[in-house]
Amino acid sequence: MRRTALAILTLALLGGFAVPATAAPSSGYNDWSCQPSAAHPRPVVLIHGLGGNGPGNWAFHGPKLADAGYCAFSFTYGQQFPGAPGGTRPVKESAQEVGAFIDKVRAATGTAEVDLVGHSEGGFLSLYVPKVAGYASEVGTVVALAPPTHGTTVSGLVTVGQLLGGQEFIELLTDGVMCYACGDLVDGGEAVNELTDGPIAQDDVDYTVIATRYDVVVTPTSTSFVDEPGVDNQYVQDTCAADPVGHVGIAFDSTVTQLITNALDPNTAVDVECGFGPPV
Repeated sequence: MRRTALAILTLALLGGFAVPATAAPSSGYNDWSCQPSAAHPRPVVLIHGLGGNGPGNWAFHGPKLADAGYCAFSFTYGQQFPGAPGGTRPVKESAQEVGAFIDKVRAATGTAEVDLVGHSEGGFLSLYVPKVAGYASEVGTVVALAPPTHGTTVSGLVTVGQLLGGQEFIELLTDGVMCYACGDLVDGGEAVNELTDGPIAQDDVDYTVIATRYDVVVTPTSTSFVDEPGVDNQYVQDTCAADPVGHVGIAFDSTVTQLITNALDPNTAVDVECGFGPPV
């Protein structure tokens, strides 16, 4: 029974966080010759979700950010082996990879700071890396899309699994299927406890957290939010009530692109033209 629940939870986590691995990167971003403009002086580091990869997760928002004048860069972190789904290594190890990529982008663009835009586990890392990995001084703005900030119950599956198997269930989740980040990101996970031990928001970093009311992977949906001074927490539906976008779909929604650019540069924020993201 425990292994059945484990299999269901793992599929929910990987299937819910992942985006298509076959999507090709656009020439509109990941241009290492890009130099930030006076209008957008910080490059943007895009951090994918659990089970995904850089090119697939950011095939929609990445080119649009480039078209808006940003130097935007994505990469794949947390792979067990080359070609494997990304983001499955322990969060602490993935955070080190994100930090190294930040340093690479800063060196290539000659900038002191970057902005972070992360989806799902990537949204969690966009909060975790400044606080826990010590990169606050190198980050200007964080935009976190549907992050499991306080740990997810995956629509109650984690709660069921813990009732069925307790700590043994969580160990099966991490060791049994080699999804170490899965155990880190559920309710009570080690990385969640590290992030939420004391204030999350760091001085001199601007934060926006964007969630969807129709998320069935990061649950309850309010677990994404950081209830601290200076953090802008919002649902997509606060701006576009009819947008049915789900957890995965938030990476492929024109509404969300505009919310991202408004968060990256509030001084040039525009009225959002509502789209209809995928309800998955």
